[in-house]
Amino acid sequence: MANSFGTLFRLTTFGESHGEAVGGVVDGMPAGIDIDTTLIQHELERRRPGQSSITTQRKEPDTVELLSGIFEGKSTGCPIGFMVRNTNQRSQDYTAMKELYRPSHADFTYQQKYGIRDYRGGGRSSARITISRVVGGALAKIALRQLGITIQAYTSQVGDIAIGRDYHNYDLASAEQNAVRCPDSEAAKRMEELISQVKAEGDTVGGIITCVIKGCPAGLGEPEFGKLNAQLGAAMLGINAVKGFEIGDGFDFASQRGSRVNDVFCNRNGSISTLSNHSGGIQGGISNGQDIFFRVAFKPVATILTQQSTVDLEGNDITFQAKGRHDPCVLPRAVPIVEAMAAMVVLDNYLLSKANKM
Repeated sequence: MANSFGTLFRLTTFGESHGEAVGGVVDGMPAGIDIDTTLIQHELERRRPGQSSITTQRKEPDTVELLSGIFEGKSTGCPIGFMVRNTNQRSQDYTAMKELYRPSHADFTYQQKYGIRDYRGGGRSSARITISRVVGGALAKIALRQLGITIQAYTSQVGDIAIGRDYHNYDLASAEQNAVRCPDSEAAKRMEELISQVKAEGDTVGGIITCVIKGCPAGLGEPEFGKLNAQLGAAMLGINAVKGFEIGDGFDFASQRGSRVNDVFCNRNGSISTLSNHSGGIQGGISNGQDIFFRVAFKPVATILTQQSTVDLEGNDITFQAKGRHDPCVLPRAVPIVEAMAAMVVLDNYLLSKANKM
């Protein structure tokens, strides 16, 4: 189903950017788990608009309402329904755009597919729909932390400002100490300055988010067509504005030789391990017990506040200038979305691994 994600741990979402609410249903949450509602709301706070001067100024509290599947603070094993109400829509900002196709938006493709589209804020194609993913991911995180599995993403590049690729060189928790969510404080300042400059120019800028999964046991992943790296790639490429995914050394492999990048096995304190982790914790599509790390490339936000050329619904050439409240760079708010999707993939595969063993 196009609106559902996962196999055993499954999220189905609903809603539009300017509708009454966005929300979803999580099926497959293990029973008896203490549901930390504070953590769920915290994850939404990390994603919500208006959190700093470099994000969209749409003001939304994004308060989650948990509707089912929880009793006396614990998951019951039944579907967990939830919703987050929209309270600060400004649909009038989009009235002039209902008769045209915005460059690099989903206006044209939605019209071709369905013969109708909700032009208000992009409707179902809006990044606001990722709220449901964040809630689903927060529930997955709650379950994963009982297994000792942690997921930390951070901004590693904005425009041409990038930090080193080796995540071991940074205190990843410090990423939450600045508006850009970058663990290098000096680079974060330059990233924030760049985003502010781009915003003042009415333009947007892209970048890269790096994600690290620690504590994942060996054996997760479903060959042939359910490889763990393929599932993570699909999860990330399904996020709005994502145009690239690489795991481990990724595209750097193309210029290397096997003698330099093979992950050699060794006996480390009585356990089989590897001397390196160029593969990014996954070999043959199955986790090998090492850290899983990957990078996700985001394009610049498609809505820019300068004049552009396009065509109207009849194909006539026109010019227009977008209005509304938009992110000049999506990365700071996308960090929790990347973590959420990774968490759901890992938990789903953990449950599948248990189901496959008698």
